[in-house]
Amino acid sequence: MIRFFDTIFSFLGLIILSPFFIIIALLIACTSRGNIFYTQSRVGKQNKDFTLFKFRTMSIGADKKGLLTVGMKDARITKVGGFLRKYKLDELPQLFNVLKGDMSLVGPRPEVRKYVDLYSDEQKRVLEVRPGITDYASIEYFDENRILAQSDNPEKQYIEEIMPRKLQLNLRYIENCSVKEYFRILFLTIKSVFIC
Repeated sequence: MIRFFDTIFSFLGLIILSPFFIIIALLIACTSRGNIFYTQSRVGKQNKDFTLFKFRTMSIGADKKGLLTVGMKDARITKVGGFLRKYKLDELPQLFNVLKGDMSLVGPRPEVRKYVDLYSDEQKRVLEVRPGITDYASIEYFDENRILAQSDNPEKQYIEEIMPRKLQLNLRYIENCSVKEYFRILFLTIKSVFIC
């Protein structure tokens, strides 16, 4: 049933939001050099890699200087990119991932292989389901970039504090996965975007 909602909502979302896709693409193209979209290999269901789509918010080659971003303190983020990240608009192209079946609208956020390799056996249970655009962890850590920007060692804090807590929240969703929870998380996500 959830896959049915994913397909319908992602298809309708791509149609309804297409004008915004065009505007965002033009803003990116006019203000920084490089591709409109950013692609990155992430780990999905059954521990299989897939290509995740985003609007590009950083300068070209920025990911070679580190995988974590630390908000507006991060000099790699473009001016338009900062705005897109603040309102999570850079995530919109992931609707293509949802339509394709790599992702769900709701589910554990997909990580890069570097961090998945640090998961315990219990934490690897998050790989039993499709990763999602949003989840309880995304809502609780809506301002994750700001938190990391205040850290003396962002990667250490992410690995030792933030990532375990996010995985704990992800497991909570998996254990209570239902259509009701699906819509609850979608509602809470929309609410968090508009009150940020």
